[in-house]
Amino acid sequence: MNERLVNTFCDLVRIDSESGNEGPLIEHVRSLLETELGADCQLDAHGNLVAHVPAMEGNDGEPIFLGAHADTVKPGIGIEPVIEDGVIRSKGETILGADDKAGLAEIIEAVRTAARRPAIDIVVTRGEEIGLVGAKHLDMSLLTAKRGFIVDSDDPATIILGGPTHASMDIEIIGRAAHAAMPESGISAIRVAAHAITQFEEGKLDDETVANVGTIEGGMIRNGVPETVAIKAECRSLNDAKCRAQAEKMQTAFENAAAAVGATANIDLRYEYAASKVDEGSALVALGKAAIAKSDLDPKTQVILGGTDALVLSGRGVDAVVVGYGGKDAHSTDEHIAIADMEKVTEILRNIVELAAAGG
Repeated sequence: MNERLVNTFCDLVRIDSESGNEGPLIEHVRSLLETELGADCQLDAHGNLVAHVPAMEGNDGEPIFLGAHADTVKPGIGIEPVIEDGVIRSKGETILGADDKAGLAEIIEAVRTAARRPAIDIVVTRGEEIGLVGAKHLDMSLLTAKRGFIVDSDDPATIILGGPTHASMDIEIIGRAAHAAMPESGISAIRVAAHAITQFEEGKLDDETVANVGTIEGGMIRNGVPETVAIKAECRSLNDAKCRAQAEKMQTAFENAAAAVGATANIDLRYEYAASKVDEGSALVALGKAAIAKSDLDPKTQVILGGTDALVLSGRGVDAVVVGYGGKDAHSTDEHIAIADMEKVTEILRNIVELAAAGG
């Protein structure tokens, strides 16, 4: 067992870092990288960390970046890791935080142990779990590398090439309040919302497009015609045009349903990020595949409907893909990770670094 890897990981998960409270963890990582790797660390205006690790002499490769996020979901306060039969879990009252602190620990250990390396940017983002906020605000001028890997999915053998356009909608329906005994003098915002939702498809619309109404909140009392309703909805597609068409269809449904009865629909429609995909034939993907194969795994590629830091960064002028950190049951109190899988991911990342140094 790689005790240093395990100890690094356990030290990280014991530092509380729910979204919005990543500062102490980032400072810990900053100190570790400066002390052990001679990194030149910088915080951008949003609090993201970019650490420049110098190349070793004799490397022939261009710089790469390796990234992970600092924040965890809830419940993530007071995490206490336990090791049983080669598997690390929390005691059970909290998540473990392997998503994404296993990725951080694996990156650090891979760079520590690489026999040779190019210049490396280690990127640690904030707010990934609440909308990829850190990646959206990352100061790109701090990066020296123009290609890299985000360590933040479960399967170590799979490279995630890209993802969808994602539209978020916050809808407020304003009707008119009235006593339920005299409904003719009111306009039910709940009824407007219900009618609007029946006017468009939800769920899986095709192989690359989904839509969902996630929350509805409205009304004050049982015997009152509800004046307001707030709705949160979204749609995603690997095809940008399909996502935008579906978002417009959903927006129009709420506007028309409101207008038909004299209500008002206030809609905030935002496009969180745009669909993109790194070319499977690119040198970056070839590097990832070679590193995975060198670790005796069969490399695979995938495009997903979820958002990632890599997707955001790819839309901001660099090439980025996702590789797995090896954990299971993320975002639950059953979250766990096998030490053997952490060691395998560390090996893959070390292969990436060494192959990149050789010009890969």
